[in-house]
Amino acid sequence: MTSSSEASAGKGRGRRIILWRHGQTSWNVERRFQGSTDVELTETGLGQARRAARLLASLKPDAMVASDLRRAAATAAELATLTGLDITHDEALRETYAGAWQGLTHEEIIARYGDEYAAWKRGEPVRRGGGELETEVADRAAPVVLRHAEKLPEDGTLVVVSHGGTIRTTIGRLLGLDPHHWESLGGLSNCCWSVLGEGARGWRLLEHNAGTLPEPVLGDDD
Repeated sequence: MTSSSEASAGKGRGRRIILWRHGQTSWNVERRFQGSTDVELTETGLGQARRAARLLASLKPDAMVASDLRRAAATAAELATLTGLDITHDEALRETYAGAWQGLTHEEIIARYGDEYAAWKRGEPVRRGGGELETEVADRAAPVVLRHAEKLPEDGTLVVVSHGGTIRTTIGRLLGLDPHHWESLGGLSNCCWSVLGEGARGWRLLEHNAGTLPEPVLGDDD
């Protein structure tokens, strides 16, 4: 029988995947579209990463894979320092490439590409700024996550350090959701994470946009 402490640490209930967004950057603060642009963490972002790393380290993760962009790599490094885990960096976990949108503020995108933005928000397949489709991001990122998850021990935990858009599309793909509905998952705050757990019918979303340690589900839906 699994104790509540084991359950809250992500042990005893199958494999877990923690998808962790990087800390704050200056472009986040400016609401400037980053995409695959390699922007560093701010001092606030580093502080966020250190705080979150202390929490995630208590879950005793078994492996970690991260985007090679500096904001994700620096976030992952904080957890590696506490856990001693090696970090596998993979460019397939980078944020969506968004072409001409990259470097523009939210207001500039609306002003210059309003119709394209509206179509994207409606769930239509849009190459924002001439860049990648969301399904193409999932095509490159989800297999990397699955490949590393398959290497986990029984009840093992994988930490994936990536970016908001890439994490959302990866979750959508792993849950088997239609791409039209991926937007319904909502965004991740800086240095927050989502948790997928292995269930009888595939992966389940256990936590979304969390910034505190998960609690066991007590009731009829556990």
